[in-house]
Amino acid sequence: MKGRCYTVTGAGTGLGKATALLLARKGAFVVVAGLDRAAGEQTVAEIKAAGGEATYVQTDISKESDCARMVQAALDRYGRLDGAVNNAAAATIPEKMHLKSIAHWQQVIDVNLTGTFLCMKHQVVPMLAAGGGAIVNVSSVSGIRGYDVACDYGASKGGIISLSMHGAAEYGPMNIRVNALLPGPMPTPMLEEVAGKYQGVYDAAIAQTMLGRISETTEVAEAAAWLLSDAASYVTGASLSVDGGMSASAISRIS
Repeated sequence: MKGRCYTVTGAGTGLGKATALLLARKGAFVVVAGLDRAAGEQTVAEIKAAGGEATYVQTDISKESDCARMVQAALDRYGRLDGAVNNAAAATIPEKMHLKSIAHWQQVIDVNLTGTFLCMKHQVVPMLAAGGGAIVNVSSVSGIRGYDVACDYGASKGGIISLSMHGAAEYGPMNIRVNALLPGPMPTPMLEEVAGKYQGVYDAAIAQTMLGRISETTEVAEAAAWLLSDAASYVTGASLSVDGGMSASAISRIS
């Protein structure tokens, strides 16, 4: 990956940060995108302290102008865009479907699904001009399983899987690979926020895995980096579960 350039959304914390740090260690130039400027600039500082190269772009992926600006920042600073990890997401409020407000439903869909579409819409343009690239869209195990209190989040993540397959079909002939990554629960600020409000979230998540633990963000970041790499050159349209066996479990309750 040395000398290649990647955008990573939601890169101020959690999986996005772990992925940005890993790509930089592999020699890539990283455009760190996210809403939280302080967190994003901290990721950039850590990359540079380790001898890597990165730049921060404040980005709300639900806004098309921000997605376009993120891609343009990669081109302006590094002259290229070889791939992307579309990771930024809005969290659900764990509650039954009949209790969810349309405002929160729309927010989750706008960020998670429409935001991923807007990122891809602008990311593929320089890849088409360059003759190829690779995109990893971060979905979730909840995109392929039914849970009792997360219909909005699950619907958005299931949509990302479908969007990734369509992207793979549309751009495969142009040498652009598109895959979906399906993590299980990780120790991220998003999960910690939910766990702080609702008791038993961690225990319920651990009980659904076959390995008896939740993953580290670095473990999922390794899978994202592999999907971007030449080692995965014949992988496109795939949905890769990195969930400790959760997607193969019969248990689907989180409340």
